[in-house]
Amino acid sequence: MRILEIVQNKPTNMLPEKYKQMSVEELETRVRKIKDKMGKKLFILGHHYQKDEVIQFADATGDSLQLAQMAARNKEAEFIAFCGVHFMAETADILTTDEQKVVLPDMRAGCSLADMADIHQTLLGWEVMQKQFGDTIIPLTYINSTAAIKDFVGRQGGATVTSSNARKMLEWALTQKDRVLFLPDQHLGRNTAFDLGIPLEQMAVWNPIMERFEYEGNFDNVKIILWKGHCSVHALFTVENVKNIRKKHPDVNIIVHPECAREVVELADYAGSTAYIIETIKNAEPGTKWAVGTEMNLVNRLAAKYTDKKIFSLNPFMCACLTMNRIDLPHLTWAIEMIDRGELVNQITVGKEIAEGSTLALDRMLQLS
Repeated sequence: MRILEIVQNKPTNMLPEKYKQMSVEELETRVRKIKDKMGKKLFILGHHYQKDEVIQFADATGDSLQLAQMAARNKEAEFIAFCGVHFMAETADILTTDEQKVVLPDMRAGCSLADMADIHQTLLGWEVMQKQFGDTIIPLTYINSTAAIKDFVGRQGGATVTSSNARKMLEWALTQKDRVLFLPDQHLGRNTAFDLGIPLEQMAVWNPIMERFEYEGNFDNVKIILWKGHCSVHALFTVENVKNIRKKHPDVNIIVHPECAREVVELADYAGSTAYIIETIKNAEPGTKWAVGTEMNLVNRLAAKYTDKKIFSLNPFMCACLTMNRIDLPHLTWAIEMIDRGELVNQITVGKEIAEGSTLALDRMLQLS
């Protein structure tokens, strides 16, 4: 089996206590000072799910792939502070030059979805799948996955996908092989395949913990193999949420992310990527009501920006993405001050061989999108 080191990170540094004691005003002043001093040498990226206290200083905002592509296009920046989660910073490091340095302000900012498919589990599962189906499977991985998973997929002839292009990429994959392994998010895979007309009966779930299929049908009929993973945020939106919101607001529009369960997507009025959700609400008629099934920071930001509409969370008890929110103003301040001093903390460096396979997967997607 081919198992390589995913990233070559320096030891994780913890936030010095003094930054925890600083006032918001002092932290904001320090960030502005560093940004003014470093100018275009420093590029701060902020994911849509980030806190407002961080987003206010972002030079660019977007979803994970958009931000990585922005980093790749920016040849002037020597340092990239990626305010997102670990796999996003990995992708940015893969797509940027060797001279550019990518820093994740807090190494604890991981992604539970990406962590649900590690390379050891994937290689073991792939062996079982090959025995069951032979050389009839091509893998696709959601961009929300580790560099090691992207590397594996790239070397097997597969590609990465985003929630925006998942349909196009799945259509392409089915022209390459008879079956598709979709990892690590079973819900995005199921919703995308179903929208393409593939019945649920032709979708088998692979349980990496139990190392077995969860499927009771005829294996000859399987077209899609879904890795049993999910987003911990979007899994919290339920059928009960939809029923309760419709009862309370009969005139509401419900829009959800395709990382939500199939049952929730079926009951929603609209489903699509983060960019789709943002654009749909932006272009909606004034006075309309929107219950949104995605991360709370983004929902609150949309509500504050588009005050001519009523915008609220589909789940009234929803919280923000806990790992994403480990990146806060103190961590951002500390990270960029250390960059200014020439003492990088929490630098993300993807190993060369892993980067090569990952680039294959990313390039196939970019060429087709």
